[in-house]
Amino acid sequence: MKKYIALLFIFLIILIDCATSPLGRKRVLLVKDDEINQMGIKSFAEMKQKTPIEKDPSINRYVKCIANSVLGVIHDDTGVQSWEIVVFKDDTANAFALPGGKIGVHTGILPIAKTKGQLAAVIGHEVGHVIARHGAERISDQMIEEKGIAVIGSVTESKTVAGALGLGAQYGFMLPFSRKHESEADLLGLEYMSEAGFNPEESIKLWQNMEAAGGSGTPEILSTHPSGETRIQNLKDHMDESLKKYKQAQANGKIPNCSL
Repeated sequence: MKKYIALLFIFLIILIDCATSPLGRKRVLLVKDDEINQMGIKSFAEMKQKTPIEKDPSINRYVKCIANSVLGVIHDDTGVQSWEIVVFKDDTANAFALPGGKIGVHTGILPIAKTKGQLAAVIGHEVGHVIARHGAERISDQMIEEKGIAVIGSVTESKTVAGALGLGAQYGFMLPFSRKHESEADLLGLEYMSEAGFNPEESIKLWQNMEAAGGSGTPEILSTHPSGETRIQNLKDHMDESLKKYKQAQANGKIPNCSL
């Protein structure tokens, strides 16, 4: 009987809550935008309490210049009115974006994302997870796995939410994005940076830098991201179209003047 109820629940939610990702992939979303946004806002506030914030004006200006350039080309339909960008004084090579319009960049990513284009690739990738609602999808998957017994309140414990939103490493609760999520975020980030006027070829150099940095200890951002030639090849496969968007953006005057 319990098995029948669980199957019925899954069938009903597929009928009612089927949604499509920005790249056309079908999935189920049980968490509404306002709910997931509040989770992201809460998690980000906790991060700001626990992690020192970088005060150097030149670093903040540089990171925010790049982030705002990327955000300027994004069609955000998640209910966010404005984005908050914070640079954390943390040597780990990491960056993240959360629902509710939150972006965190660790100073430790700057020696790896060596150019403005490479940092744009990082930020575009992380924002891509938010725009594609990957956090909401992962929480929805958890709820489905509970066979309908779980409700939103039972999956909002801090570590679980943080893991689902991409903050697992910071909270000691690792819940990596799936390969399909990572592939989508890569392609969305490639699109965003190109349309913002950043050379998309820098995205390939970024991941090559990531791989090289792994020789002396894997960068934290790679601990939850697939790496290697498959990812780089996927970017190369979409490079011709991205270069066209980049050249058009530059012709339209989108030439981000971000320098450190």
